[in-house]
Amino acid sequence: MTNFQGKEWATSGIDLFLDFSRASGPRLRARIEDGLREAIRTGRLPRGTRLPPTRALARDLGVSRGTLLEVYAQLAAEGWIA
Repeated sequence: MTNFQGKEWATSGIDLFLDFSRASGPRLRARIEDGLREAIRTGRLPRGTRLPPTRALARDLGVSRGTLLEVYAQLAAEGWIA
C-alpha cells in the first residue's frame, strides 16, 4: 500500500483513511486533526485504540514528526485522545 505521495507505507500498524493530499502548511495540520477527529467520531478509531507512534505515522503520511506532535497535543487538549 502507498501513501498519497506514492511512498511505501511505514509500519504504523493502523490505516486511518486520512485524505489530505491537497493540503499544506497550517492547513495540513488542521486536516490531519479533522481526519483523526472524524475517525474517532465514526468509530473507525475505536475507543481504547492506541494511536501510532508519531515517527511511524509521520513517515506514513509524509509529514514532519513535529506536525504530528502538534496534532496529538491539540487533540489531547480537546479531550479526543489521552
